[in-house]
Amino acid sequence: MTLSPTTTELLARARSDFRMGVPVVLKMSGISALAVPAETISKERLADILAIERPVLAITARRAETLKARSYDGDIARIALPDGVDIDWIGAIADPSGDLDSPMKGPLHTVRDGDASLHRAAILLAKEARLLPAVLVVELRERGDLPALGGLTSIELSEVKPIISASSPLHSIVSASLPLGVSENSRLHVFRPEDGADEHYAIEIGRPDRDEPVLVRLHSACFTGDLLGSLKCDCGPQLHAALRKMGEEGAGVLLYLNQEGRGIGLANKMRAYSLQNQGFDTVEANHRLGFEDDERDFRIGTGILHELGFHSVRLLTNNPAKVRMMEANGIKVVERVPLKVGLNPLNVKYLDTKAKKSGHIL
Repeated sequence: MTLSPTTTELLARARSDFRMGVPVVLKMSGISALAVPAETISKERLADILAIERPVLAITARRAETLKARSYDGDIARIALPDGVDIDWIGAIADPSGDLDSPMKGPLHTVRDGDASLHRAAILLAKEARLLPAVLVVELRERGDLPALGGLTSIELSEVKPIISASSPLHSIVSASLPLGVSENSRLHVFRPEDGADEHYAIEIGRPDRDEPVLVRLHSACFTGDLLGSLKCDCGPQLHAALRKMGEEGAGVLLYLNQEGRGIGLANKMRAYSLQNQGFDTVEANHRLGFEDDERDFRIGTGILHELGFHSVRLLTNNPAKVRMMEANGIKVVERVPLKVGLNPLNVKYLDTKAKKSGHIL
């Protein structure tokens, strides 16, 4: 029936379930597994899962390296839970905030037999839900028809593979005139992805010619920098400098993508800040949390530009990766326009890490 949820809608439901600590059933090749994030699981649900069978804790190889645990599965590791495991032990493995206070968490034993595809999918789902990438996974075997599982979201991995790594199609929902300080002739466009994730915005300054390269800034949301004026980054100054330049030239498009904290979400970004206060740089903090250097999907930006009818840009950025991404997704970059603003005594190390480890031209 058309009333039944599509695979994309089931994935959106699964992300929401994960955020609330509700388990999700993952299936592949006749194998079923129950998955629930370490960050949101309750004591009661942990007890119920342990009553089925002892799960493993799937973490990323980045987090496993921090814990001195072997990653037999390449990009992830499956940690065997010890006897008497409780929710505090699981939380300590998932969250690095207490690593320096209690560095000895092992020795940790990792599983090396069997297929880790369901565990890998569970971690990806946790990342998409903006949670710590650590998930309890228990294989159900013949228990897949347990009555208690009847109300849980069930995902068939073979059906989601074509869409889970793709960039969800975006649709223009509404646009309206929005006079700004840099230009009274401005318009805000709202785009909504089909997968139920966050909406993204395009601020059109003036009326740019669709047949000419348009001045574009691909800007990821930064609540602390854009709104609060944080001195830990250069995001706020870059945002306002880009808008000013577009206002001065009379035309431009600022793409405002809701990918806080390089795609890990505000809560995880604050965890990364806490680690930075302990002496780790931006990249090191992300790795300790279990994330890659940058988890953003810049294809969203090219999708919006195509929807707006633009095919070539002058890109306001210090990040060559954004130029390569634009070109790879059908947007010609005729010029990279530097945007070097926002340096202050409190973000010198942050900008230095950007240059040395992320390749920004500063």
